[in-house]
Amino acid sequence: MLNTEQQAAVDAPLGYNLVIASAGTGKTSTIVARIEKLLINKVRAEDILLLTFTNKAAAEMIKRVEQKFPKEAQRIEAGTFHAVGYRWLKSINSNLVLKSPKELKTLFKSIYERRDFTRLEVQPYAASTLFEYYSFYQNSIEELSFGEWIQKRNSEHAPLAAIYEDIIQEYEELKASYGFLGFNDLLLEVIRHKGKIKSFKEVLVDEYQDTNNLQARFLNAINCESLFCVGDYDQSIFAFNGANIDIIASFTKRYPDARVYNLSKNYRSTKYILELANRVIAHNKRIYPKRLEVMNNRNAKSPKLLVFEDLYDQYEAIAQKIYLSSTPKEEIAVIFRNNASADGIEAALRQRGVLCKRKGSRSLFDMKEIQALFDIVAILINPKDLLSFIHILQYAKGIGANIAKDLFEGLQRCGEGDLKKGLLEPLDLYDPFSKKERNYQLALFDDLSQLGSKSRFKEIAILDNPVLKHPKLSQEGAKFLDELARLYSLRIKKPSSYIEHIKNSYIFNEIVNTLAAKRAKQKDGTIDEVIYEDARQKIMRRIALMEHLAKRYNDVYRFYNAMVLGSSEMEEGEGVNLLSVHASKGLEFREVYIVDLMETRFPNLKLVAKSGSIEEERRLFYVAVTRAKEILYLSFAKYDRVKRVEFLPSRFLKEAGLL
Repeated sequence: MLNTEQQAAVDAPLGYNLVIASAGTGKTSTIVARIEKLLINKVRAEDILLLTFTNKAAAEMIKRVEQKFPKEAQRIEAGTFHAVGYRWLKSINSNLVLKSPKELKTLFKSIYERRDFTRLEVQPYAASTLFEYYSFYQNSIEELSFGEWIQKRNSEHAPLAAIYEDIIQEYEELKASYGFLGFNDLLLEVIRHKGKIKSFKEVLVDEYQDTNNLQARFLNAINCESLFCVGDYDQSIFAFNGANIDIIASFTKRYPDARVYNLSKNYRSTKYILELANRVIAHNKRIYPKRLEVMNNRNAKSPKLLVFEDLYDQYEAIAQKIYLSSTPKEEIAVIFRNNASADGIEAALRQRGVLCKRKGSRSLFDMKEIQALFDIVAILINPKDLLSFIHILQYAKGIGANIAKDLFEGLQRCGEGDLKKGLLEPLDLYDPFSKKERNYQLALFDDLSQLGSKSRFKEIAILDNPVLKHPKLSQEGAKFLDELARLYSLRIKKPSSYIEHIKNSYIFNEIVNTLAAKRAKQKDGTIDEVIYEDARQKIMRRIALMEHLAKRYNDVYRFYNAMVLGSSEMEEGEGVNLLSVHASKGLEFREVYIVDLMETRFPNLKLVAKSGSIEEERRLFYVAVTRAKEILYLSFAKYDRVKRVEFLPSRFLKEAGLL
């Protein structure tokens, strides 16, 4: 049953509609009811587009629509900006391959490493930093070139602008040659192909306050009769990822005929929690007027301020309160601004035997051994996968991303475009490595001065392969290539057989040894043999689990897709929720602790000074507070005895009236 405000938004005529849905006011119910209203009014399901910020949110909304419209619900186009863009682009070009930011960063690094910056006076950005800046640039700027944007951001790097742009150009050309797309590319390509994208009767956008400039351009590229956007400017907390609060703020200016609806009835938090949140957020400029009405009449308790003399006393005391709490552990959340805050809480909870999970923390599928396993599967089933090849070869001593890319391209030339053929049946080429022309101005230098001798390698079955002439190919790198050739020569069909052969291969055993040694390395550089053996056993147990999962599949492609693309939702964990403020967005809990509320920490004044704002930090505090339904604790410590630093309480505690 909708309230009058929600019903008014649902009944809005087609056109440009903005719904300001504050925390806990039932925005999901409103969006679901709006979709149902469109279907009742005979709008075809195929003409409705729902854009959300997680695929999980889209699936939940469609599932609710399905209760009334079981057939139509599945025909609605729904998902994240990126998921929808990917489906559209695949229908235009089936050869496109989506790659994660981590994979593309490896590719970017292989290009960056060919540059010699030693002759320049300015210290360049590291490859990873430059890659992140380029991603941020794509999300936020459209008028300036990348070089101009870098110069505007940091004038000291003006002498490097042309080099940076040339690296970007080579990176984009290489991506295009392999059909690789990153997440930003999905949106950029849709914008470029907007004439080929179908029209919609209405586009609904959830979490509109978190859209960035690129997503706004994506929306503008979609031909639609009606736009229904739902969001809350007080919960815009993703500026670090390019989110632009001006997009929601300027809605009525960009669309003069726009209608604005306000959802003011809060069903989540009790009176005292909501009053505290409102007192603090009122210090930010009001973009659209709103006043929240409390609808939660459960046993209301005033939020409590916890003050501690020392930082670690705080963590111990909170862990003890959680241990003794009668609230189910899954209904408790500890929310923090900085990751370091969670470490102390987690240790203190585990010490008491209290289970906990950190949202966004390392899952099984983030472990390097699992990623390496699936990189080998990927290159075996798709010999064109450059990035998987680079990831694997980098585990061989003496092989970096640049050398690995040289070897991949050399093998492709020997196999007339086919890596597998290049390993098993290579053409007899004198020099399979092409060289880019020197360009001193762009820091490009030829590092393959002369070919090496193949006779330097021993016990190699592919000794006649021309790529062994690479002057920088190490003995271990050659063995990796030799073993890859052996794996290609096997006739493997079952997914479990793939895992078994990979597990027993020379390549994977070297990877396991490398990872175990790294995890057992002591401060003095020696390897602790007990830790090393324990690390090896843990790795092999994880691989055994993968082998067990593989037995459920008959097709290796289905297995690979299920494991790699679906892995992020396979591990949820249980117990107390340890969440950064950003990870807590959209969630709610009966009992909430917000920790480390000290100036410099929350608000994070370092980030404010660098590129953030106090207004954004205040919105983060507002989001954290409004996750609580009934019980809220806010805590700070006066001193850090390890770093010998004294703290002042957060200004937000003063604004909340707690000090």
